[in-house]
Amino acid sequence: MNGNRWWNIKHPSPYAERIAQWESPSAGTEVLTTDQVHMEEVMLGVRLAQGIALDTVSVDRVKDLVAGGLVDPNGVAMGRIQLTLAGRLLADAVIRDLLSD
Repeated sequence: MNGNRWWNIKHPSPYAERIAQWESPSAGTEVLTTDQVHMEEVMLGVRLAQGIALDTVSVDRVKDLVAGGLVDPNGVAMGRIQLTLAGRLLADAVIRDLLSD
C-alpha cells in the first residue's frame, strides 16, 4: 500500500498472540521504488478479469500479444489489456513480454 510492502510473522502461534493483543502481526516492511510498484501492478493486475489500462505498457508489445492470441482485441479496443484463455495459461510469459525493456 502506498509504495510499501510488508509481511507477517510466519508461524501461527506468535501471529495469533499478536492479534490477540491487538498488535500488528507484521514481521517487516520495505519501501518499493516506482519501478517495483509498476511491475507489481502489471504482474497482479493483468491476471484480473478487468485487466490493466492499455497505457500502462508499450502498445507495440500489446499488438504482438493480440496477434499471438494472448490478449483480447476487444479489451484493447476499450483501452484495457485483458488476457484470453490462452493468455491466462501463459500469463507469466505475457507479463515478461509486457515488462521487457
